Amino acid sequence: MRINKVRDMSDAELKVSMENLRRELFNLRFQLATRQLKNTARVKEVRHDIAKILTVEHERTMGLALKKQEVK
Repeated sequence: MRINKVRDMSDAELKVSMENLRRELFNLRFQLATRQLKNTARVKEVRHDIAKILTVEHERTMGLALKKQEVK
C-alpha cells in the first residue's frame, strides 16, 4: 500500500483498513507459529501498512497534513 493512497483515505476508511490489517496480522502470526504460512514476507508488509496508517492518523491529529498542503 502506497502512502499517497493511505493519505487519500477518509478517517472511516482508515479505521476499517486498520481493523482488517490487524486481523490479518493476527492470522498470519498463527499461521507462522503452526508453520502453515507460505509467504513470510507478508507479515512485514502488513506491519508496514499498519505503520503507514498510524503515521497518517498522527499527522492528521497534529495538523501536519494541512501544513504540507499549504506549502505546495
